[in-house]
This record gives sequence, C-alpha cells and structure tokens, in this order.
Amino acid sequence: MQQVERSGGMKGEARKAAIAAYKERKVAGGIYLVRCKASGEVWVGQWPDIESIKTRIWFTLRQGVTPHKELLESWRQHGEEQFSFEVLEKLEDEQSSYIRSSKLKERASYWREKLGAKAL
Repeated sequence: MQQVERSGGMKGEARKAAIAAYKERKVAGGIYLVRCKASGEVWVGQWPDIESIKTRIWFTLRQGVTPHKELLESWRQHGEEQFSFEVLEKLEDEQSSYIRSSKLKERASYWREKLGAKAL
C-alpha cells in the first residue's frame, strides 16, 4: 500500500515510483466507438493511446468544448447516460509513429464503413 501524506498526496519515493511506472507503461493505439443508445448514432475514431481517449472525449463533451459538433448536439439532446464507449481494436506497438498513424487511419476507415459510423 502506498503511503499518503496528511495533505492527501503520495510521499516522495512512492510518488516518483508511480510517475516512473506511468512513463514506462506500454501505450497501445487503437480504434474506438462512441454510441448514442437513444438515437442509434455511432462515431468511430482512432487514438495513439487507446486507454486515455474515453476520459478525454467525455471531459470535452461535459465542458461543451469538443470539436465534434454533431456528437456534442446529440450529447446535449439525449444526455450522458445514453452514451457508451467501446474499444473496437488495439494495435500492436509500432516503432515508427508514421506507420502507427497510417495503420490507425486505415483501421478506423474500415470500422466506419463496416458500422456506417461518423468520424471522430
């Protein structure tokens, strides 16, 4: 169990270890889906760190600052509880960011076509 200071934060060594572990974690890119149950709308996107994208999308929607206007309109109309997030595919780690980016775009395009989804 990690030690916690009275101020609520981790003590020096535990904090350093947690930061180091975060930095060394394997990051997998992937393809994800956002679905509105109420309207049946589906959006598909790609992101280089599939584990972090849901938090990012939900935050921007809650704040009303997402660049995806159709998604935001649907979110406002139907409410957060009508939305779900799903990882469709994770990609193996690529040495080249160019190759990873290219594969993500290709796979996202495949899923959009297959599901009749809008782009994110």
